[in-house]
Amino acid sequence: MTANYAKQGKYESEEAILLKHGSYSAVLLPRVGGNLVSLRDDVRGFRFIREPEGADWSSFIERPMVHGIPVLFPPNRYDAGVFEFDGRAYSFPINEQETGNHLHGFVYQSPWEVVSFGSTDEESTVTVKLRFDEQHPDFNYFPHTMTLSQTFSLSNKGLTQSFDAVNESELALPFMLGFHTSLNAPFAPGSSVSDLECGLSIEDRWELDRRMLPTGGTQPLNEGELLLKAGKGSPYFASLDNHYSASAAGTNAMTLYDKRENVTFVYEAGEAYKHWMVYNAAANGKFFCPEPQTGMVNAPNVKLPVERTGLIRLEPGQKWSAATRMYIR
Repeated sequence: MTANYAKQGKYESEEAILLKHGSYSAVLLPRVGGNLVSLRDDVRGFRFIREPEGADWSSFIERPMVHGIPVLFPPNRYDAGVFEFDGRAYSFPINEQETGNHLHGFVYQSPWEVVSFGSTDEESTVTVKLRFDEQHPDFNYFPHTMTLSQTFSLSNKGLTQSFDAVNESELALPFMLGFHTSLNAPFAPGSSVSDLECGLSIEDRWELDRRMLPTGGTQPLNEGELLLKAGKGSPYFASLDNHYSASAAGTNAMTLYDKRENVTFVYEAGEAYKHWMVYNAAANGKFFCPEPQTGMVNAPNVKLPVERTGLIRLEPGQKWSAATRMYIR
């Protein structure tokens, strides 16, 4: 078997960190949003993450959103880009003209700095960080100095993504984080959509208005969503661009079972990510995006308690940490 490694390399035309451990391999693009764009089981030919290779490369560089694991800070939509926190007004640029909202934040295209990488018998790892300060082109919209860092660890247990955020400013800041995780479904060569059973730890569907913003109300899950909740659904049962609260029962995760291969791919979000967006590109049958988020879409503007919205208050000097994991079961 190929030796484990963590090394510098290339992916398409971009500088990359290449990880290998056991049957797993992964590729990170530090300068394109710190985005991990590949996770494979090389022995069985499984490709879990939608990769921006070949004809997809130019569109990915222009808008690196539906490949890999883009970091959303803040995630999803904000009403006209405007909200208040601690009596301070924030105004983000409107970058989704059809809704008149701000969408997906400021760091998914930013270059991240490689802090370290290396490999041992136990794991292969890389750490990247982004210092958000006056030098960042979007600092005027969110004038808080902070450091965001990600460590990706590849081992026999799969891929762990550990995320840290430190508030280095003198004021408390509204912390909102998510990932636009794009998964191949099916992930195995030779498998089809009919071979898949998908599960998702969802509780309620948040009602969205015509501008894709939560009203604060919930809607009952339909038959397809109930099957997802039971672990027996399809990620393509309908065109999805839906928002859900995460279930508090059991492990907060997405599961994708390939009946033909008798293999389950698991994406554990953990307790820190209390909401999901689910997007499937009009049920295209090729990829879908189970997107874990710490808080609701438009969280600062939703008239619900913070226990429901998930809006996090990060005090000066405070550190926030959480981890997600992807693996075969």
